[in-house]
Amino acid sequence: MTSPDADAAWSALLALARRPGAGAIRPLFAADADRAARFTHRAGDVLLDGSRTSVSAEVLAALLDLARARDVAGFRDRMLGGAVVNPTEGRAALHAAQRGGGDPAVRDTLARMAGFVAAVHGGAILGATGARFTDVLNIGIGGSDLGPAMVARALWTPGAPMRAHYLANVDAHAWEALRARLDPARTLVLVASKTFTTQETMTNAALVRTWLVGALGEAGTGHLAALSTNLPAAAEFGIPAERVFGFADTVGGRFSLWSAIGLSLALALGWPAFESLLAGARGMDEHFAAAPLHENLPLLLALTELWHVDALGYPARAVLPYDERLARFPAHLQQLEMESLGKAVGLDGAAVGHATGPVVFGEPGTNAQHSFMQLIHQGPTPVPVDFILVANPDHPHADSHRKLLANGLAQAEALLVGKSLDQVRAEMQAAGADAARIDAIAPHRVFTGDRPSNLILVPRLTPATLGQLVALYEHKVACLGALWGINPFDQWGVELGKVLAGGTLAALEGRTVAGDAATRASIAEILRLQGRSAGAG
Repeated sequence: MTSPDADAAWSALLALARRPGAGAIRPLFAADADRAARFTHRAGDVLLDGSRTSVSAEVLAALLDLARARDVAGFRDRMLGGAVVNPTEGRAALHAAQRGGGDPAVRDTLARMAGFVAAVHGGAILGATGARFTDVLNIGIGGSDLGPAMVARALWTPGAPMRAHYLANVDAHAWEALRARLDPARTLVLVASKTFTTQETMTNAALVRTWLVGALGEAGTGHLAALSTNLPAAAEFGIPAERVFGFADTVGGRFSLWSAIGLSLALALGWPAFESLLAGARGMDEHFAAAPLHENLPLLLALTELWHVDALGYPARAVLPYDERLARFPAHLQQLEMESLGKAVGLDGAAVGHATGPVVFGEPGTNAQHSFMQLIHQGPTPVPVDFILVANPDHPHADSHRKLLANGLAQAEALLVGKSLDQVRAEMQAAGADAARIDAIAPHRVFTGDRPSNLILVPRLTPATLGQLVALYEHKVACLGALWGINPFDQWGVELGKVLAGGTLAALEGRTVAGDAATRASIAEILRLQGRSAGAG
C-alpha cells in the first residue's frame, strides 16, 4: 500500500483473516438473529444481501477503515468529476457522463442517435430497394460487442422495433451462421470500431460490405453506419460523416454501451427503452456519489471481494443470474472486471504485493447447477458466488418461475449451511444403508458449508433495473482499482498478442518466418495440413 495509514489498515485486515474461523459464516448468524437485515442494503430497485459472507461487523469496520485510508471516496469524486484517473493514458474515465447530463458533446451525440433511430423506425431512412430495415447487425469486438449483445439479449421482446445481431469473432463461421438469417435488403449494419482499424472488426466489416454490394450493388453501402471517431477511414469504407457516431477516448470499450456503441440497442429496443437504460444507470451513479460508505452498494461489493481475494485467498468468483435473459451478463462482467483488474503493477510502477482481480465466470441458473456447481459446493477452495434473482417474470408461467427462484435460494442456502458427516451418516442409516456402505460413501456426501455468496435481487428485469445492475458493477470495479492501487481503466495486457499477430499472419501467408521456435513449429504444421509450405504464398 502507499501510505502509513493504508499500510496499517491493510495489516489490521490481514490480522483478522489470520484468526481461526475467519472464513466461517454460520457462527455469525448464530450470534446475530438480525444479521440478514443488518447486511442488506438497497439502492433504487437493487437489493444487495451480503449476509451470507464471512464479513462480520468487525471485518466490515476494518474494510471501511481501509477504504478511508485509500481515499476511495476521493477517487470516486475525481472520477465522476472528470479528473484524470487513467494516468498511464493521461485520460479521465467519463463513462458515467455518457448516460446523459450536462456535457454538450454527450447531449449532441444522444440527439443525433435519437434522430437516426427515429428516421430508421419512421421510414425516412430506407434500404437500397426501398424496404424498411427490420434487422440491425453490429460488427464489433470486446466492449463494442459484449455489453450491447448482453443488453439486447436481456431486453429484446418480439414486439420490439428491430432484431439485433452481433458479429465479433474473426472466425468466418460466425458470419456464415448469421448470414443465413439475414436479408441484405432489410439489414442495417453498424461497424463499431473507435479507430476503424481493429483487425477482427474490419475483416468482418469487409465480408459484410461485400455481401451487401453483391446483393444490392454499390447502393448497398447505404446500409452502413459507423460507431467511430475516424471519419476519413469511415469515408474510405463508404460511410459518410452523417452516418458516423463517435465517442471519446475517455470512454473505455468495456464501459461504452451507454455511448454511441449502444446505437444497436436504441434501434432494436426503441429510443424510450434506451433512455430508460441510461436513466437506471444514472440512478446508480447518484447512489454511488452520495450514499454513506457503509451503505454504498458498489463499495460494499468491492470490499467483500477484497476480503475474499486478499484476506481469505479465494482466486475466483462465479456469477449466477437466475434469469435466462441475463445469460450473457457473466460474459460482460468477465471483460469488465478481468480486463480492468488483471494488473500486477500499481500506479507507482512497482509490483503489487497482493492479489488483484479474481477469475470471473458464470452461467444462468439452473444450468449452472448441472455444470460447475459441483466444484463450488465441494471443491477444496471456496468460490464466492453472486446470485442474481428477478422477483417477477415477464411470462405467465408462475410455476416455472417459483421453481427457478427456489433453486437459486436453495443453492445459496446449501453453500451456507452445508451438510456434516454426522448428518450424512444419519440419513444413510435411516434409508437402510449398512455400516460398511455408510463408511465408504458418507465422506463423499459431506458439504462443508460456510461458502460465501452475495444475493442481488431486483423486482423485474427492465431497462432501468438492468442499467442499475451494470452501473453497480462498473462502480465496483472503480472502487477495487482505488483499494488495490491499480489503474482499472487501461488494458495494456491485450496489446502484445495483437502486435505479434501481424508477424504470425505474414508467416501463415507464407511471406516470412516469424515467432519463437514453438510458434514456428506450429505454423509449419498448419501449413503442412493446408497443403502449403513456407514461402508458398
